[in-house]
Amino acid sequence: MAAATEIFLGLGGNERQSLNLKRANRHGLIAGATGTGKTVTLQGLAESFSANGVPVFVADVKGDLAGISMAGSSTFKHADKLEERAEELGMSDYAYSDNPAIFWDLYGKQGHPIRTTITEMGPLLLARLMDLNNTQEGVLNIVFRFADEEGLLLLNLDDLQSMLAYTAENAKTLSAKYGNVSKTSVGAIQRQLLQLDSQGAGQFFGEPALEIDDFIKCDDQGRGYINVLAADQLMRSPKLYATFLLWLLAELFETLPEVGDPDKPKLVFFFDEAHLLFDDAPKALEDKIEQVVRLIRSKGVGVYFVTQNPVDIPEEVAGQLGNRVQHALRAFTPRDKKAIKAAADTFRINPKLDVEEAITELRVGEALVSTLMEDGAPSIVQRTLIKPPRSRLGPVTAKERAIMQSISPYDGKYDEEIDRKSAEEILAQKVIDATETAKEVEEKGEEEVRKQPRKSKSMWEKAFSRGAKVAMGSAAGMAASTMLGKKSRANPMRSGVTSAVGSIATELAGPVAGRFVRNLIGGLMR
Repeated sequence: MAAATEIFLGLGGNERQSLNLKRANRHGLIAGATGTGKTVTLQGLAESFSANGVPVFVADVKGDLAGISMAGSSTFKHADKLEERAEELGMSDYAYSDNPAIFWDLYGKQGHPIRTTITEMGPLLLARLMDLNNTQEGVLNIVFRFADEEGLLLLNLDDLQSMLAYTAENAKTLSAKYGNVSKTSVGAIQRQLLQLDSQGAGQFFGEPALEIDDFIKCDDQGRGYINVLAADQLMRSPKLYATFLLWLLAELFETLPEVGDPDKPKLVFFFDEAHLLFDDAPKALEDKIEQVVRLIRSKGVGVYFVTQNPVDIPEEVAGQLGNRVQHALRAFTPRDKKAIKAAADTFRINPKLDVEEAITELRVGEALVSTLMEDGAPSIVQRTLIKPPRSRLGPVTAKERAIMQSISPYDGKYDEEIDRKSAEEILAQKVIDATETAKEVEEKGEEEVRKQPRKSKSMWEKAFSRGAKVAMGSAAGMAASTMLGKKSRANPMRSGVTSAVGSIATELAGPVAGRFVRNLIGGLMR
């Protein structure tokens, strides 16, 4: 059986409207007023991508996308309308079915926790997320450089706060070696970290860190897993959401090889309620998201924004969205009228259709559709009846979610947090050791104390004893192969950038390689 080349979207008049899989990585937009059918369109698209072996990521903002994991049923609400629409579209093979899904949650309550370490995030990305100025960013770079050279693990926010406190206390010494370290700048960074922590970022930073390849998996039937991120609580913390988004896109960009325009995407992202992403996000996100979206296309990743109003998406980003599904908009305010005109102007003209008028007349489950054709040109906009999804519309029960978690391929992999000895504990021990040494000097004299063996290994010795062979043989080798352009997913040393950075920076026996990889990731944000 030949592989599918397109995804059926619906009927525009008597013409099939489809999304070309080869052009699906050219990104897209699903827009429309509340209650016009955006979520149903998203769900149907996600199902089709999955059925064609394309893994999917969806941010479940309202909690109603989790039902994609369960088969629909004629006993559920709106089932009659779904079946009626399928019959109207001539879908003789329409039948309810489930989809392979994995639940994720940054807070670890409704799915597997998603974590990364401070070291893996890196100073460049953190600085932009916290809106640090150049001076403050310079100080943060010094903190990371010092941690690398001293073999200190920066795993969570407590580690970074401890490092910042140590930096402030030893500002004079560090300034002599690395350049000016201002206590005022350190204080500003600490305040920004407190803001992130108040939004729940403390649960995002830690171990075990997510292996990005775990988002790009298919089940034993060849269907792409649909990764559902519980975002109903997360969206109340826009800075944390922005942190997660930028890190995830940067990690994907660094992990995946260049593929140009593959026959089908490697992964497709759907960001529901995308206006929330831009409303309260740091300036760094709005300034750089266009660049990231443009670059990540060549890695085979498609990004689809779902929002109420098309003008919610900055023009620089909107210009990258080649596949468009526009549901109804209402002309109640001057802003609404502006949005309608803006939406109409983005479509390739159909001489038989007044687009501005049609946008206000569309019924629920109907949309204006224009997608990229085989040659890359946008199709003429058509008024289209959107196909119904085959999975459940609405949330899952707590029992159903628990069952899905128990059969997840990652059950037990990320659920328990690992608390290794890191910067916070080591710096605290340094204070204790210094206090004890001072007491001994006072009691026995300095000369006698100097003759005594050290209480413990130096931090460098600890770092090398933990992972010298691993870091120098695997991580540093990975960095070297990266520089030589040998980044292959078949490389046995590679299990994604997360593992590489984990070996480099978490084991900290190869700090130079660690800085190299972090700078590649953070450099995307420049």
